[in-house]
This record gives sequence, structure tokens and C-alpha cells, in this order.
Amino acid sequence: MAVSGFEGFEKRVELRFSGDDPTAGEKGLRLIDFSKIEKVLHAVQCTVVSAVGNTRFDAYVLSESSLFVYPTKIIIKTCGTTQLLKSIRPLADHAATVGLTLCGCRYTRGSFIFPLAQPHPHTSFNDEILYLEQNLPNNLSIKKAAVLKSKSSHKWHVFTACDDAADYDSGLFTVEICMTELDRALARNFFRRFKDGKTGDSAGSEMTDVTGLRSVNRHALVCDYAFDPCGYSMNGVDGARYSTVHVTPEDGFSYASFESVYVDREEFIEALQKVVKVFRPAALSVSTTCAAGWEVWRGVAKALEPLGLRVRSRAADEFPDAGTIVFQTFAARRK
Repeated sequence: MAVSGFEGFEKRVELRFSGDDPTAGEKGLRLIDFSKIEKVLHAVQCTVVSAVGNTRFDAYVLSESSLFVYPTKIIIKTCGTTQLLKSIRPLADHAATVGLTLCGCRYTRGSFIFPLAQPHPHTSFNDEILYLEQNLPNNLSIKKAAVLKSKSSHKWHVFTACDDAADYDSGLFTVEICMTELDRALARNFFRRFKDGKTGDSAGSEMTDVTGLRSVNRHALVCDYAFDPCGYSMNGVDGARYSTVHVTPEDGFSYASFESVYVDREEFIEALQKVVKVFRPAALSVSTTCAAGWEVWRGVAKALEPLGLRVRSRAADEFPDAGTIVFQTFAARRK
């Protein structure tokens, strides 16, 4: 099948685990032999290109996006034509070897730029839901799937499942930003110079500095990587908090994403403005996931207005194992 370009929009899975052994939480999933993790990634059709970690979690830059491994939580997001959902069952099996049981699953993604290029089970959201229901353990009996729509063709697809005892972290909220139609001049910063003689790591570090992405969170330990001839990925490690950026800069299907977790709305708003200035997209979406009643989405439209972006639509819903998800879309005023 002919493909017009690379699929930038990521598929994202967050898996939470619990265990009866009180010592399991100290290292937990980080005790799983890395060769087993690599086999899972190969089945998904991606590989590790760079990695960093601290005392709280491990962060891996993948050939297609990122993987984060905490003692009792895994976040994996992949772009392109990867088969992300194939990672869930083997990861749950590997977790069982260190005394942990899957107790929560959250799957999110935007609308694909090239949907016809996606392999099973990502051929449609209905196919993804069916695959999830067939491969998740029976204890995850509380489930919900929904599509948050917008005035544009872009939609936010959400599936969550958890057991009766599941309880998400109410002290943090997750932000997922998807940007398209990047400013062409700024997107050129994510192309490598021909025969630059640099490694992917050193070229990535240069891109991080030149574009201003390092200033988004100056406290983070950054693991960055530049692909050849173009493209960029970055993971940030700041205590127990992660952040990640992925860029597909080619004209016609340019895309960039930013994801992180926050405890403070003002810090999020500041980071949002910095990220948007790096890419100057003509269109973007902002999805916030937080405990019910915590209206962290407020202020996003006001923050983006001075940057030439106006809100086009807003949709919200409640999900088990997630809380409130608010999906907002924005477009440049020139459109």
C-alpha cells in the first residue's frame, strides 16, 4: 500500500499495576529483564535508541516515540505504523513474574493522518476496542470507550479499563498536546545537516538547545535524539515526572507532540506557551486528564490567544481510571 508520508500521531497506552508484596513497589516493573522489554518492543515494531533514568523511573527514546517504566506503571507511546496494543498482554505477563497484577489501562490517540496505512488492530477505533477487550485480563471489568469530537476532522479516542479497587493519582494531571502544520522555517531546525558527522544523541542535543526546548523544563534531565535525515525525540526526567517531545518536520504532514504531567496549572500554562512558540503550528489540540472537578483546562484558550490561536471546539467526558478528560482544539486566526 502506498503511503504519502510518516504517521506522526501517536498511540498511547498507560498501564498501572498493583501487588500484595509490599516490597514490589520499590523496584517492581524495573526488575523485569530488559531483554524481555526489547522483545515486546520488537513485536510492536520499534526499538530503543537512547535511554536515561533516575531513582524513580526509567525513560527510553524509541525509534517511534517513548517508553517510561515506573515501579508500578508503564507508559508507552508509538507513532508510525507500530502495533502498540500488542504490547499489553506480554507486559502484563512479565509484570506477573515480579508479583504485580494489571489493575488499570488507559489508551488514547488522535486521528491518524494516514488511517488507511495502519495495520490491525489499529484499522479503526472499534477494532482497537475489540482487541483491548479480548486481551485485557478479566479483573479489569469497569470499562468505557468514547470519541471526543471537534469541529475539525481531528478527534480524541479514549478507552479506559480498571478493576474495582483501582484509584488514579489525584495529585497529578496529564497533558497531551498535538500540533500540525508547523511553521516551515521552525520545522527546518529538526533536519540534520548532510554528513554532519554527529551521532543521533549529539545532534539531538544540538536541536534541543537551538530550538529552545531545553527551557521548557530547565530542571529536567534530558535524553534527546535526532534522526537522519530529519525528525527528533526527547524525554525529560524530573524527579517522578516525565516529559516527552516528538517531531515529524516534513512539509505536507508535519507534526509535533508534547506530553508531560503537572501538579500546578500555572507551570503547565507556561510550558504550553513555550512549546507552541517552538513550533508555531497552524492547528493543535490540547487534552488534559485529571481528577474529577479539577478544571485544569481553564486558561488554555487565554494563553494561546496572544500566540495567534483561537479555540475552535471543546469536549469533555468522565472515565474510570482516568477522571475528567477535556479535549480542546485550536486554529491559527489566519485560517
